[in-house]
Amino acid sequence: MSVTAADPTRTQRLRRVFVLVGIALAAVALLVEPVARRQLSDGRSVDLGVLQLKLAYNSGVAFSMGDQLPTGVVLTITAAITAGIGVYAWRTASANSMTAMIGFSLMFAGAAANVIDRGLDGKVTDYFHTGWWPTFNLADTYLTCGVALLIAALFWESTRTPAKASPA
Repeated sequence: MSVTAADPTRTQRLRRVFVLVGIALAAVALLVEPVARRQLSDGRSVDLGVLQLKLAYNSGVAFSMGDQLPTGVVLTITAAITAGIGVYAWRTASANSMTAMIGFSLMFAGAAANVIDRGLDGKVTDYFHTGWWPTFNLADTYLTCGVALLIAALFWESTRTPAKASPA
């Protein structure tokens, strides 16, 4: 993800984008969850074709892994990973592209929204159901899209950056 030499103005702009996009997306995910809980709490499902809205809860992490662990342990680990993503994105902003920073923002927003949701009642609220994939939420889509965008940025930038000649 190396970009040109560090420009303080560019670095500040990338950090600002990271924070603003992260906060905005996390807020959207956190605002959707109580609506999903309220509208789907009676066991009702809304068919949207390929996707259904159906309420589920996950006390573990991805694919319910760790659901037997105490909530405090899962919360501590996921909060530490979320903080790690944030710190890494912040500290490497000068070497990242805008695409990579938006990828980091998506990952951070998704992770932070899930940590906050879990902190409220010990579990994450999920509501997107496919029937062939575990039920997930908006924050999970942020995480997935963020990782995909970050990988795309890495590949894109590696093809645009000329290879350095190795010393003979």
